[in-house]
Amino acid sequence: MKTDLLIGQYPGADSAPLFIAMERGFFKEEGLNVKQEPIQAPQMVLPKLSNGTMDVVLGSYATILTIQEAGTEKFKYIADSYQGAAGAFGVMVKKDSPIKDVAGLKGKKIGVNALKGLGTLTMNPHMKIAGLNPDTDIEYVEVPTTNWLSALDKGDVDAVWMTDPYVSQAKKDLGATMLLDTMSGPTDGLPITGWAATEKWVAENPKTLAAFQRAMAKAQNIAATDRSAVTKVLPTFTKIPAETAATINLGAYPTSLSAQRIQRVADLMVDAGMLKQKMDVTSMIYSASQG
Repeated sequence: MKTDLLIGQYPGADSAPLFIAMERGFFKEEGLNVKQEPIQAPQMVLPKLSNGTMDVVLGSYATILTIQEAGTEKFKYIADSYQGAAGAFGVMVKKDSPIKDVAGLKGKKIGVNALKGLGTLTMNPHMKIAGLNPDTDIEYVEVPTTNWLSALDKGDVDAVWMTDPYVSQAKKDLGATMLLDTMSGPTDGLPITGWAATEKWVAENPKTLAAFQRAMAKAQNIAATDRSAVTKVLPTFTKIPAETAATINLGAYPTSLSAQRIQRVADLMVDAGMLKQKMDVTSMIYSASQG
């Protein structure tokens, strides 16, 4: 059994269960020696995953599905991580903004961390409901996460799609308000990120995988039921200060991996033109019976 693992994690609330598991010795109990590496996105570490120097990666469902369709690598989802919840993801406008509703975004610039990512994916259905065509009525502008607040403040863009803790910071520092909660209505409770490994790795390391899943399940359960465990661990691996961590709106930590839930992401992506054709995600969900 392979016991030394390198895990790629995105330094946000999504990864809190991994750090809870490391801190509380859940991996050690399973005989695993786990190291982690912060990543920007799974695309950046594909070579490491393909050659086996990185074992498991946290990725947004949208990203992993895109890679899967392109055929660059074949993944299996091995554990769910993070799911949207009210107040944590949305379109923010300045205190004195003339934009009062979604329809008011017509002809405006919206900052987003990736032109084809969770932001646009979750905004588009709301735009359509408001009678806007996301392709022609809105200009999405790529703004790095670290510049979200300054871009909104300086007026480089008219609105910015943000995730907490930036949402809370924009409210506090700029008096900004949330024009649209992008985890409501058609996108309510949308799955955001999950843990994935390559098909090859999964086939070659069934015992290691089972041990990883057991340790993560324990930690996920703690994250799902004890908010203080999450807020305590956040400042240890993110730039979120303890006082912000205590008050931010967190997403949810699902304790089971459901193909039906993840299918919603794939279907939204087809509608948004992010995937070329309908995709059945059932085959991407690892279950021990396949092992």
